[in-house]
Amino acid sequence: MCGIVAYVGPRDAQPILLDALGRLEYRGYDSAGLAILNGKGVEVRKKSGRIEELAKACRSKPVNGKSGISHTRWATHGAPTDTNAHPHLDASGKLALVHNGVIENYLELKGQLTKSGHKFLSDTDTEILAHLLGDTFEASKEKGEKKLIDAVRKALTQVQGTLGIAVIHSDLPGLVVGARRGSPLVIGVGNGENFLASDSQALAPYTNRVVVLQDQEVVALHADRFDVASPLGQKADIRVEEIEGGAAASDKGAHPHFMLKEIFEQAETVRSAFRGRLDPDEATAKLGGLNLSTEELREVERIFVLGCGTALHAGMVGKYLIETLAKIPVDTQHASEFRYGDSPVHEKTLFFAVSQSGETADTLGALREAKRRGFRCLGICNNVSSTIARESDGGVYMHAGPEIGVAATKSFTSQVVIFTLLSLLLGRLHSLSAAHGREILNALDRLPEHIHSLLKQSEKIRAIAHKYAQAHSMLFLGRLANFPIALEGALKMKEVTYVHAEGYPSAELKHGVIALIDKETPTVLIATHDGVYDKNLGSLQEIKARGGPVLAVAHEGDTKIAGMADAVFSVPRTHELIQPILNVIPLQLFSYHTAVALGRDVDKPRNLAKSVTVE
Repeated sequence: MCGIVAYVGPRDAQPILLDALGRLEYRGYDSAGLAILNGKGVEVRKKSGRIEELAKACRSKPVNGKSGISHTRWATHGAPTDTNAHPHLDASGKLALVHNGVIENYLELKGQLTKSGHKFLSDTDTEILAHLLGDTFEASKEKGEKKLIDAVRKALTQVQGTLGIAVIHSDLPGLVVGARRGSPLVIGVGNGENFLASDSQALAPYTNRVVVLQDQEVVALHADRFDVASPLGQKADIRVEEIEGGAAASDKGAHPHFMLKEIFEQAETVRSAFRGRLDPDEATAKLGGLNLSTEELREVERIFVLGCGTALHAGMVGKYLIETLAKIPVDTQHASEFRYGDSPVHEKTLFFAVSQSGETADTLGALREAKRRGFRCLGICNNVSSTIARESDGGVYMHAGPEIGVAATKSFTSQVVIFTLLSLLLGRLHSLSAAHGREILNALDRLPEHIHSLLKQSEKIRAIAHKYAQAHSMLFLGRLANFPIALEGALKMKEVTYVHAEGYPSAELKHGVIALIDKETPTVLIATHDGVYDKNLGSLQEIKARGGPVLAVAHEGDTKIAGMADAVFSVPRTHELIQPILNVIPLQLFSYHTAVALGRDVDKPRNLAKSVTVE
C-alpha cells in the first residue's frame, strides 16, 4: 500500500514528484504530500484526497528545489486528513520523512518521546518515526551524510514492523536516504539524476534501469551516485536491472479506465502466459523456472497454494485442474490464515505462493513460514524483481505487464493459465495421456481467439449491467472449477460497485442461500455445458420459482438457457478445463459496466489499494 517517490538531480523536483506520484496513485489515494529542500530548509505541501488536490496546492504555491520526497497514502494509523498526510517532520522541522508500512511498537516509542518533551501533531505512527530519527540524528557523532545514514540505521533498530522510508534533512542538501524492511523500494538509475520509489512503475517515463533494495538495506542517494549498504554498514552487491514496459504501458490509451483496458488486454496477456511454454511433441508444458528435476516433480505427493483475494481464487481453480489432470491432492488457504495457524502439512508437499505484485505481505509471510518449516516454495507473480520472486526456490513469471486498475482482471486469467500449464506438466509425469494433453494444448492455443470474440459482447453486457445496476445485493453461483469463478465474479462486483455480492457453489443454494432469493436480488449462474449442467438448470428453476432474476453465463447457442434466464452472457465453447478462463471475462465486464452506471471511481475504489504490503 502507499507509494513513495524521491528525486535528486538537476531538474525541478516538484513536477517530477507529482507526475511520478500520479503513476502510483493506485497504491493509495487517501491523501498525498511532498517535501522539497528549497535552499533555506524543508518546504512541505500535503493535502487529503486525490493527488490532484496536492497538485492544485502546488500550482497555487509552487515549491522550488532540486531534491525531495513524496508520498501517496492508504490510511492505516489516523484518518485521511491534511495533518495525517505524509511527509512528517521531526521536532526541529529540519528532517522530513515518508513511510510505507506499519510501526507495531509506535505507542511504546510515542510514550518514550513524549516523556522527553516531544509534541505530536498527527495521529500517525509515521510522525513518531520522524521524531525518533530526528533525535537519533542529533545524538549521532558522525559528520556529513554519514550522520543521517547512521541515524536511520540506529533508529530502525528500535522499530518493530514493516517499513520503506525516504528521508531528507535541510543540513544535507542533495541527499536522500532510503531504507527497506519488508516494504519494497527500488532505486531508479538516471543520467546525472537518481530516483527512489516503492514501485518501478512510477519511474517509467524517466528510466528503465533500477536497483531493487533488499531487506534491511540502506541507500544514500545523490544526483551522480548512490551507495547501498547492509544493516551493519558493509557495501552491498548492486545489480542494475532493466524493467519491462514503460510510460505507454501505464497509459489508458483509448479506454476510459485502466480496468477496461486491462480486460481487453487479456487475449494478449493469456498468450504471453503460455508463449514458449507449450510442447506439442511431448503433449506437455515447459516450465524451466520451477528449478525442479523431473524426478523431484514426480516425488511431489501434495500441493499447497497460498494467496489472498483474486490470487487465492486462481489457486482454487488450479486445485481443480491439478487434481483432475495430475491426481495430486491440493490444499488452498488464505495466506493470512496459514502463517498464523497450525495446519499439518504432508512432508512431500510443494508450496505455491501466488501474488500479482509479488509483494503481498500476508502471502510473503506465509511463504517464509513454509520455508522455515523446510518446504520447497515456488512463486507465481507478475514482477520478476519482487520479494516473492526473489525468496522463492523457483516459480513462473506471468508476463502480464503492469496492472494499474485496483481490481485484478488480466492477472487472474494469467494465473489460471499458469496453473493449467502446471497441471498439464504434472499430469503428463503421471497418468495423463498424450491425446488428452494435446487437447489441453490445442484449447490453450485457441484461447486468445475465443477471448477476442467474447470481448465483442461488451456493449451487450453494458446494457444488462444498466438494467440491474440498482440492485442492493447479488448472488454468484457455480460448481466445480466454476465455483471459484463465482467467488471472483462476486469479488469484482464488491470491489468496484460497492454492491453486496456473495459467491457460492450452486448446490449450496438449498442450504440456506435460497432464503436470500427475491425479485430484487439478481443471481448470476455459471451454467456452461459440463458434467453438472443439468444440476445447474435445476438450481436455475429453483430461483425462478421464487421470483428471482437469473443472469446466466452459458455457451453460445444454448437455447435451453436462453428460454429460462432473464439475461445471458454468451461465451464460446472450449475444453471443459479451459472454460473457466472464458467464463470469468463477462463477469469482469458486468462488474465494470455496473460500476460505471453507478458513477463509481472504477480504477480507485474506496478503501482499496492495489498492492497490500501491510497486514
